Amino acid sequence: MVEFLLALFAFLILHSLPAIPAIRERLISVLGRAAYFSLYSLVSVLVLGWVFYAALNVDYIPLWEPSAWQAWVTLLAAPVGVFLVLAGLFSVNPLSVSIRQGQRPGAIVSATRHPVLCGFAIWAFGHVVANGDLRSLILFGGFALFALGSIPMMEKRARRRLGEQWQRQSEKTSIIPFAALFTGRTALTGDAPLAVAAGVTAALTFWLLAGGHAALFYADPLVLATAF
Repeated sequence: MVEFLLALFAFLILHSLPAIPAIRERLISVLGRAAYFSLYSLVSVLVLGWVFYAALNVDYIPLWEPSAWQAWVTLLAAPVGVFLVLAGLFSVNPLSVSIRQGQRPGAIVSATRHPVLCGFAIWAFGHVVANGDLRSLILFGGFALFALGSIPMMEKRARRRLGEQWQRQSEKTSIIPFAALFTGRTALTGDAPLAVAAGVTAALTFWLLAGGHAALFYADPLVLATAF
């Protein structure tokens, strides 16, 4: 459990540092934007791998009885979350987290102005429901709380950075996913990053359900969804 908590703490600290402008801009000025994002992505993947490795070595302590409907929550929530994360990263989004620069937001921003954070929270919450044990509650619950807790900070940063443009850009979107679409404040559009994110999500979901998830995490979502 100690290694698991240490790995989770390292992951949270690693993803908190870019939120500090002085540190982020200093690293970008030293490494260059492309090298910074490449190195940061690599380290993030390695630390995330460490988190899951440590979690799999923690004793299983059940908290509630498993059921098929819980697995279906994950089967539905996880692809939506992954799609939002990828679309958010691939799209220009001055309002929130993105690896691309620009002033005109991509199409995904019409769904939510924080697609990466909301998507990560949806993905994590889906896994909390289906994994009724202590380590999963700490792991995925921590991910979800971290993502949702970062939204107010991102809102504050965007307001300060964009000034008068923030109101004009934010009024056509929403924090809650798809709320602006349902209330008629904006219209659904499409673009290349959205299409790429949809394609990658579909391919990744197919691979995971075809055996990738079982190979990596020793659990088959489809078996769990039909086992009870």
